Amino acid sequence: MTLTVKTLDEERRRAAIRTIPQPSDLNVNGNIFGGWVLSQMDLAGADAASRIAGGPVATVAIDGMKFHQPIELGDVISIYADIEKTGRTSVTVKLDVYAERGVERTLHQVTEGRYIFVAIDKDGRPTPLRNAE
Repeated sequence: MTLTVKTLDEERRRAAIRTIPQPSDLNVNGNIFGGWVLSQMDLAGADAASRIAGGPVATVAIDGMKFHQPIELGDVISIYADIEKTGRTSVTVKLDVYAERGVERTLHQVTEGRYIFVAIDKDGRPTPLRNAE
């Protein structure tokens, strides 16, 4: 599934992260290494989850990861984070990754996934969410 949008103005959600992959992020096929995008998604998801948790969180699972198309050198990557579910100590975040590509600056959905985080205390142990919606 590929979503192409004419301009960034048509994408109304606020990006949790916007970044530009570098040549050092390439894999042997000349595309951006999948592990790079996974780590960027983890950062975006943790930021969203920590606002709900009211403090630090740790990633406990990645669920339902899908790579729709490769990320290319020169793409500008936007990661959108939506809170899907909260539990007593956990937050599930849906992450959608889009690449802004070419001189037309069209958007292509390249990756999506769900990350599950748990709120942690100063000793790294699970703790109840403080800012649950």
